[in-house]
Amino acid sequence: MRVEVHLPSGSSCSLEVSDRGSVAELRRAAQLHFRRGFLRLVLNGQALEDASTLSGAGLQDGDVVHCVVLFAALSSTGRAFALLVGDAVVTWGSEGEGGDCQVELKKIQAIQAAREGAFAALREDGTVVTWGSPEFGGDSSQVQEKLTGVQQIQATECSFAALRADGTIVTWGDSFCGGNSSYVQQLKGATGIQASDSAFAALLDTGRAVVWGHPSCGGAMSSREQEQLRGVREIQSTRLGALAAILEDGRVVCWGLSSEGGNSCRVADQLIDVQQIQGTASAFAAIRKDGTVVTWGLAASGGDSSTVQDELVGVQQIQATEAAFAAVRADGTVVTWGNPQFGGDSSVVREQLVQVQRIQATAKAFAAICQDGTAVSWGHPQSGDSSKVQHQLVQVQQIQATQSAFAAIRADGTVVTWGDPDFGGDSSKVQEQLVHVSQIQATESAFAAVTACGTLVTWGNPYAGGDSSMTVASCWM
Repeated sequence: MRVEVHLPSGSSCSLEVSDRGSVAELRRAAQLHFRRGFLRLVLNGQALEDASTLSGAGLQDGDVVHCVVLFAALSSTGRAFALLVGDAVVTWGSEGEGGDCQVELKKIQAIQAAREGAFAALREDGTVVTWGSPEFGGDSSQVQEKLTGVQQIQATECSFAALRADGTIVTWGDSFCGGNSSYVQQLKGATGIQASDSAFAALLDTGRAVVWGHPSCGGAMSSREQEQLRGVREIQSTRLGALAAILEDGRVVCWGLSSEGGNSCRVADQLIDVQQIQGTASAFAAIRKDGTVVTWGLAASGGDSSTVQDELVGVQQIQATEAAFAAVRADGTVVTWGNPQFGGDSSVVREQLVQVQRIQATAKAFAAICQDGTAVSWGHPQSGDSSKVQHQLVQVQQIQATQSAFAAIRADGTVVTWGDPDFGGDSSKVQEQLVHVSQIQATESAFAAVTACGTLVTWGNPYAGGDSSMTVASCWM
């Protein structure tokens, strides 16, 4: 029989199918035709179940079926993925670290991930479901009764904090990294939460902010710092334990480990009209309203930009590896500083770094997308050497990174990878499947790609989500 399939945009097609076929087969045919990753079929206002036959679902020759285009988003911990499709979730990767979910994941609105191995999903009704490593936030049973009316969830590396509609906060996970609820039990009037790797900051309706978490990594402040922390707009962190808050008036307040960026006294008078801050493992770089840049923290990790300071003008964005910074200027050129082995020296590719649009980073290398669609990488050879695939790096639209490899999506939906093979730098085994790719997400050592036809393709470390073969059947394929 022939069925008319319509999208909300008005596009339609006529598909020839067997009445003995399944709704899932019709849906897949529609996804392939429209190149829309995830669709739900609706007949006369009722959603059709994939498992039903077309005749069993009441479909007849000439019927019109409407499609609902489902939102799809990938989230990841260090070693597991979670794919949210519509309001349902499928997980894979390291068991016990978020890749093997045993609870029913339906009516999910959003997912947050703690990098050490746990997920927290916010349901449509404001309740929360968690899974993964219990000590890192995968077990919320001790606070489950309080997890109602939740509006926002944030995560450190190993704990979660949930903001409820009444302005109170609930936390769980590693107590040293913000999971200890005793710090916020009496807290009221919270309007938002921000997180670093090891600490949380709650923004209050009074304009103040309250921090908690690892005391050596930004979870504690002096009374002077606390007094300064009013009207917080944004908080950034270095990986090794310092935090920097941009205030509404453009000033900056820093705290945490002094040697890792927590002490900005040396440049305090320069930290005005700050628009954006980026951090390496041990240093910060701030872009000011006039396009100049201020740096502080460990010099070897990018905290000293004196050798390139005259070049740091007209800066529009900054990206960071573990120990180096790369700044994109208004004219599309790039300025780098920090540890040369981590991308701080771009002299080898300087002539290619023209009309740069954006930059992505692994732990030790950078990759830049230029206006003409070419991509250029530099830094540690293990992940920054793209010479073997350089001729393929054309019409690049997006780049994702694991800790030591890159994956680039081209305009035709194909993918090019390079870097450490153990971290996803070799996609040769799945290359034929990497067509019409719409998005890519990464764990520390694996990639996952979603195609426009709804196919899920993974590669890299199989113990970190690089093997999704066990879950493909349940992933709307």
